[in-house]
Amino acid sequence: MRTILLAAIVAGGLASAVALQSARDRWYPQVASSVDEIYFSSGEALGRMALSYKSLLADIYWIRAVQYFGGTRLDMKNGVATPGRGRTGYDLLYPLLDVTTTLDPSFNIAYRFGATFLAEDYPNGPGRPELAVALLDKGYARNPQKWQYLYDKAFVYYWSMHDYREAARWFAEAGKVPGSPAWMPGLAAFMLAEGGDRRSSRFLWRQLRDTAEQQYVRDNAEFHLRQLDVADVADRLTALLARYASQTGERPTSFEPLIRAGWLRAQPTDPDGVPFAIDPVTLRARLDRPSQYAPLPDEGLPPPPATHATPQ
Repeated sequence: MRTILLAAIVAGGLASAVALQSARDRWYPQVASSVDEIYFSSGEALGRMALSYKSLLADIYWIRAVQYFGGTRLDMKNGVATPGRGRTGYDLLYPLLDVTTTLDPSFNIAYRFGATFLAEDYPNGPGRPELAVALLDKGYARNPQKWQYLYDKAFVYYWSMHDYREAARWFAEAGKVPGSPAWMPGLAAFMLAEGGDRRSSRFLWRQLRDTAEQQYVRDNAEFHLRQLDVADVADRLTALLARYASQTGERPTSFEPLIRAGWLRAQPTDPDGVPFAIDPVTLRARLDRPSQYAPLPDEGLPPPPATHATPQ
């Protein structure tokens, strides 16, 4: 009887909780969870108030930074306006990361992930590689044994700023830090020799994918490797368009004429099925939103020469 009574009490309490939550959902509007403001922008001042709870506060601010980045990125992807988030919608990201790493100067994941977030091209991120470099400089100044910060800095110069000499310089500097991989100086030499071609891009992204500690960084590197493959397809399509225009005297605005002529089997698409478009001015094949691969690397450069290569 005691067991039956206890079970009845538990069941009654659960039913009451469900009813109370349902009533609350009807009576009160849902509170938005997006981070639209930051109350303490000085990590030093906040640290003095936090006393012995700096690490806990650093964790909280890091979670807020991740939520802010993810929520803003999702809003951008869905075309949702985000009031109060400034020019790009990501304006609070660096202040959140700065407070996090001031509260905990050894917060490795906040420096490296944070730099990745900041360097992401808009609208997938704020497109602020200079802030990514500033965050990594801050991390290395406080943790000079971490060669990874210089490696990441070189990567930002390479991929986001297209400054291959600076990238080579910082790969070389990373190679001077005790404990850095033996292949780091060779990477600097390779960068100077190859410049900014896709061969060097693939090499770097593979190195990052194969050596990164965090799954997010590995996944991001894998995505960029797929993006480079898609860019290769775009180049082959652009060459095909140039050859078609040269032979027919027509400048196609879609791929239909090439399909009718038997030059293509079907409308070319990215791996997710989003169709390629044609820039009417440059006659380059390109990808627009909603393709996750847009914009492609090297967009805006002169088109490749016409060849007889046909995309598969």
